[in-house]
Amino acid sequence: MTHREHTATAFDDLHTRHAAALTQQAYLLTGRPELARRAVERGFRLAWLRWPEVAVDPDPAGWVRAAVYEYALTPWHRWRPGLRPARAPHRPPGAAGPPDGALPAALLSLPAPYRRALLLHDGLGLGLDSTAAEIEASVPATAGRLAHARERMAALLPELGLAGQPPERQGEILRAALTALPAPPRPETPAARQVRSDSERDAQRTTRAVFGALWLFALVLLVTMAVTPGHYTPRPKQPLATAPHSRAAPPPHRDTDDAERRDRARERRNDAARERRSASARERRDAARERRYAAARERRKAAREQADAAAQERRNAAREQGNAAVRKRLREARLAPELR
Repeated sequence: MTHREHTATAFDDLHTRHAAALTQQAYLLTGRPELARRAVERGFRLAWLRWPEVAVDPDPAGWVRAAVYEYALTPWHRWRPGLRPARAPHRPPGAAGPPDGALPAALLSLPAPYRRALLLHDGLGLGLDSTAAEIEASVPATAGRLAHARERMAALLPELGLAGQPPERQGEILRAALTALPAPPRPETPAARQVRSDSERDAQRTTRAVFGALWLFALVLLVTMAVTPGHYTPRPKQPLATAPHSRAAPPPHRDTDDAERRDRARERRNDAARERRSASARERRDAARERRYAAARERRKAAREQADAAAQERRNAAREQGNAAVRKRLREARLAPELR
């Protein structure tokens, strides 16, 4: 068995074992059988194109499942009526099987990140760390999404008895309910060989489109270079038209121009006069201010001199009184010999 045959066999085995389960999971995520089929087909096509990467992955089914979930929950589907995610499970007319239940409808009412986390953890039984790794979120964020999703499911489906139960018990109840759901209307799923051939055909078309775009760009560039001149060619000079010499007529509106010049000269004179008046007024104000300041300084100086003279007089009077008292005591001492 050649390497290509061995690779094809491994891919076919992966497709046979997991295509049906992934289709059911994608249907629970979207509520659209056709969108679920396209998501699974797209996931396996991408896996075949990247099979060297998928083959060495510890969980090839998880790799394909992540690709399927990403395509199924892409927000661009809302612009395509046929692939728009449903708010309730869709069954084509005349489809066999039991009618839709309340559990898929409640699951579709959850936001897409909560729906994905709930299906991975409670539907498939993945651990909290594995669920967080697959949805590319932190473990606390994943736990918060699960808690909010379970609260919403408990409010929408009270008959499941989720209210008041511990988180582990809520997960077991939801896992049992999701496992007991009937199989969705399964559209015709292409075989693994057809998926491989379609994937290779798409890759060839993409490669041809890229090379075609590059060839067209090169062709346009070459044509542009061919039709563009290689150097600048100046325009030929045209001879100037000559007119017979004639006496220049006097320019019109001379009186108007003279009046405008006189007005401008008058405005300049007025502006100069205003500037001179303003300057003289400023000088007068400054001179008056200086005179006021000088008078105030003189008054303060005169008051200070008067205060100093009065203080000096008081000191002199006190000194004279002291001297008079000393002389009086000396005279009394001379008149009283008994004090000697």
